[in-house]
Amino acid sequence: MSVPYEISLSPHETLITFLEAAFEKYSNLPMLENMSKILTYGEVDQLTKAFVAYLQKYTSLKPGDHVAIQLPNLLQNPIAILSTLRAGMTVVNVNPLYTAYELEQQLKDAGAKGIIILANFAHNLASVIQDIPALKTIIVTEVGDMLGKFKGYVTNFAVKYIKKLVPPYQFPNNLEVIRLNQVLSLGKATPFHRVTPSNEDSAFIQYTGGTTGISKGVVLKHKHILANMRQMLTFMQTTLAEGKEVFISPLPLYHIFALTVNLWASMQIGAKSVLITNPRDVNGLIKELRKHPFSCLIGVNTLFNALLANPQLTSVDFSHLKISLAGGVALQDAIAEKWEQLTGNPLIEGYGLTEASPCVACNIPNGTHRRGTIGIPLPSTQVKIVDENNQEVFPGQPGHLLVKGPQVMDEYWNNPEETKQAFVDDWLQTGDIASISPDGFIKILDRKKEMINVSGFNVYPNEIENVVLTNPKVLESAAIATWQGDGKEAVKLYVVKKDPSLTAEELISYCKQRLTNYKRPRYIEFRDNLPKSNVGKILRRVLQEEEKQRLSLVSEKEGCLNLK
Repeated sequence: MSVPYEISLSPHETLITFLEAAFEKYSNLPMLENMSKILTYGEVDQLTKAFVAYLQKYTSLKPGDHVAIQLPNLLQNPIAILSTLRAGMTVVNVNPLYTAYELEQQLKDAGAKGIIILANFAHNLASVIQDIPALKTIIVTEVGDMLGKFKGYVTNFAVKYIKKLVPPYQFPNNLEVIRLNQVLSLGKATPFHRVTPSNEDSAFIQYTGGTTGISKGVVLKHKHILANMRQMLTFMQTTLAEGKEVFISPLPLYHIFALTVNLWASMQIGAKSVLITNPRDVNGLIKELRKHPFSCLIGVNTLFNALLANPQLTSVDFSHLKISLAGGVALQDAIAEKWEQLTGNPLIEGYGLTEASPCVACNIPNGTHRRGTIGIPLPSTQVKIVDENNQEVFPGQPGHLLVKGPQVMDEYWNNPEETKQAFVDDWLQTGDIASISPDGFIKILDRKKEMINVSGFNVYPNEIENVVLTNPKVLESAAIATWQGDGKEAVKLYVVKKDPSLTAEELISYCKQRLTNYKRPRYIEFRDNLPKSNVGKILRRVLQEEEKQRLSLVSEKEGCLNLK
């Protein structure tokens, strides 16, 4: 099956009309599974109607209001997302790992008037609620609330009293505070009123570091998410069958990659999404993989690396696996090679960013993929590579990747200045350095801001990390810039060992055989772990900031180092 160059969208379609059609078409098929509890499309339809009915009758929330959701991958998460949208409101996804301060800043910036929150995190909200005057409606849920009466009670008791994972909290009496199970119970006995937003209305305010590193709210409208769903569908249909697929969802739904791929895109073909609540428990994830004839597994580079490092992975049945997709950060060749050797399924790479809903390009999962690239642009998506003067470069030459398409945002929330800076002549600036082959395959070289300049030569951290990871004694690596006594940049490498016998001298020698002189790490630091984002991306910027602080202290003591 071929992939079209363009997609067509009805101006009258919204995420609501899409949902209604999917619920009707796939009513009896399983849609979601978590902790062995399965919900069909029809059951999710009824649960979300009850949720909406409660919001409409018993709260002060109105269509157009912003509602925050701070939940991990539990059944409650997609129920909350879909219900908020069906009520005509805008979802503000919140990272459950946020501190009270981070939570306060995001809720205030977004103007959230309601929140659906896991009890485990409610103490953070309670500690800052007096400083968020717009927030009036609070719906609290516990881990086991959707698992049935007996299993739910046992799970909630264990989480609260045995594992002691729910710190005490108390909200002021003037707020609308209620438990999720009460919401659903009251909502079932309440009339549901259908809401019909425009596809120009905002569906999500999705926070991201974006192209400049400062956290901003990306306004994603119904039309943006719908466009990206339809674009991805053209690629999915080359391999996946309607009503027969099982998606494993280890990435959190509050992250745009999982939100669009594992929730929205999977619904287009009536697939089931298995929600993994704690993907950092690799043994638990492998146990889930053993239980399902899964056909699609989506993750980031570090997740696949962690799976491959676990000897239990060889016990998993990969015979149904059709798509292994990596995104979020550059896929390293060594991991892709090991994955294909073990599973018989190629680990293909895609690329996107929150500002593009998120998918921009991907390898087609039909055997035409090209390792080391992010594939080709999605239908109706334009890309170009430009130099420092925003002039397009020749094929194969590196430059700044710019994007245009129906999935690209119109604005950052309440931030016209950052919106203006994000675009050049209506092209979104991605902040990534890339090249395009003559036949259209895109290769991401690195983040523009993370590129290292060694004696006038551009050095891409991804390339160094890729080489280092081929060493069987290395588990993880990260390359950043450091500065020598003369103020010149050099490469510093952070490494997590797989084999404790690995030495810095051994690794430097390894790099000498595989990298030209200016690319070789001049300094190596071993660590037990590397800083990672909520979806498992290695955070070079954290390491870079630590290095700057360390060198600043050296400079103060010795008075000899001029940092950039």
